[in-house]
Amino acid sequence: MPDRICVGALAGAFGVRGEVRVKSFCADPAAIASYGPLWTEDGARSFTLRLTGSAAGVLVGRLSGVATKEAADALRGVRLYADRDRLPPAGEDEFYHADLIGLPVQDTGGAPLGRVRAVHNHGASDILEVEGPGGTILLPFTRAAVPTVDLAAGRIVADPPTEVEE
Repeated sequence: MPDRICVGALAGAFGVRGEVRVKSFCADPAAIASYGPLWTEDGARSFTLRLTGSAAGVLVGRLSGVATKEAADALRGVRLYADRDRLPPAGEDEFYHADLIGLPVQDTGGAPLGRVRAVHNHGASDILEVEGPGGTILLPFTRAAVPTVDLAAGRIVADPPTEVEE
């Protein structure tokens, strides 16, 4: 399991005084500010985040060390990571996306389907992108389609709907 989890991304400057627009990936979007320090993906920089408001579907806040619009704009697209031990534990039948990526997926008969390449959510529910020998399949992340996620054993058992089978 990764030591840091991606909890958000910066969407550029907000205003002219160094505030940033933050897209939170947390179940409670405002909780992102309590998980600090927040790190860049490479771990080279860390920030504390103080939220100051919201606008157009994103949070607005101030990052430590960022005082100008230009500095805030330079961070556009940077993903923010929190130390795993600062995050709440996943509940029963809840998983951090980072824990699913890379896991092998097999069907209920044990035949390999591939590995989880990404987890997407376009509004309705999560979808596992599974890269396998026959190509990529998109698998709804529901109990019916994915009856077993065993993080301890490092595997996922799937029962793909006939529409998504290879």
